[in-house]
Amino acid sequence: MSSRRLQQIIRSVATSDGAGVSLRRSLGQSQTTRVDPFLMLDEFSSDDPNDYIAGFPPHPHRGFETVTYMLDGHMLHEDHLGNRGDLLPGGAQWMSAGRGIIHSEMPQQESGRMRGFQLWINLPAAEKMKPAAYRDIRPEEIPQAVLPGGGEARVIAGSIVVDDREVAGPVQGLTTEGLYIDVRLPVGGTVCPGRAGGA
Repeated sequence: MSSRRLQQIIRSVATSDGAGVSLRRSLGQSQTTRVDPFLMLDEFSSDDPNDYIAGFPPHPHRGFETVTYMLDGHMLHEDHLGNRGDLLPGGAQWMSAGRGIIHSEMPQQESGRMRGFQLWINLPAAEKMKPAAYRDIRPEEIPQAVLPGGGEARVIAGSIVVDDREVAGPVQGLTTEGLYIDVRLPVGGTVCPGRAGGA
């Protein structure tokens, strides 16, 4: 098994996006916090509807992919291709903007907590003009594995091996092979899940 040494801690900064949604941005807050192929990583988390109610009205993207993972709340995705998806707690969406897409992400709640993450992934130059695509991933499609020591992992993209069993997420065959996992550990817990597919 190989190990990796932590090289840098990137602290998130408060900002806003869309029509005024409050969020915290770590990757992508400046040119020095870009780690190719990852362009941006945003966290949104608030119990105050004023922080999220305006949402993300229709806007264009091109040349990259986004993966949004919801922990709490309900957002609705719609795009000019006719795709429509409900982002629910524990669910995700994978959108490839390719040569261009116009989409919106709007809250479907007027109160309560809205919490999740959005990661932007750059497409290779040869794929920036491919057709746009969208995948809605329901919470029940994301497999969960119990980790040694009592934690748990939900695998969204890529795969891991836990107790000699491969657990593969619903998102496979990406141009940029990735491993996207929601790992939850008890206080003071550690984990070494073994061989993982992707990087």
